[in-house]
Amino acid sequence: MEKSSLELLRSRGLVRGLEAVSEVELLALVIGARQSRSGGNLAQEIIDHFGGLAGLGTATAEEMMAFDGLGRAASLRLKAAFELGIRCVVSARERAIRTVRAPADAAALLAPEMRELDREHFKALLLNTKNGILKVVTVAVGSLNAALVHPRELFKAAVAASAAGIILVHNHPTGNPEPSAEDADLTLRFVKCGELMGIRLVDHIVIGGDRFVSMRERGIIPG
Repeated sequence: MEKSSLELLRSRGLVRGLEAVSEVELLALVIGARQSRSGGNLAQEIIDHFGGLAGLGTATAEEMMAFDGLGRAASLRLKAAFELGIRCVVSARERAIRTVRAPADAAALLAPEMRELDREHFKALLLNTKNGILKVVTVAVGSLNAALVHPRELFKAAVAASAAGIILVHNHPTGNPEPSAEDADLTLRFVKCGELMGIRLVDHIVIGGDRFVSMRERGIIPG
């Protein structure tokens, strides 16, 4: 996209609002895209390469920088833009779901962003004594099929927030939410750590595609 076209696009966005701007044009605004080396539309080539916005959104900064035409600065701008969008959505859901009354509440809060991830992410809802949400934190990000999460990282965040309870949530990129034996073992480990620290593990929820499994409902978490 030539400089004059980019400036025209910026003017359109300011005058008409970004709602009328296409995905390709929005991407061009973020990265300041001009023409690619082949003379084509760089923003369109990026979207095609990553298989759409969903694929681009889950790509790492290193994967973005590996694309010919996306440098370090543009890749970091893209990652920051996607992260801001995610945080905006999560913040809106946190305002709507202030108290976790059932596993479905926790799943509704985090499933929309976690079901599309191509790596396992562990997140935690930190709760007060009435199961009100104090904070949502990311505990660990793993490989394509596993996330290494340590009790230290989880309970450090819980203590800092003066949390009385925790709901762990993690995704299965395969789309199957059935807990593995490793998931069950890890859950019981967190239960024991929580008992020692006086912070209750309320539930551990596994998200896979459009479904979720509550380990408390399954009886994996005792009590």
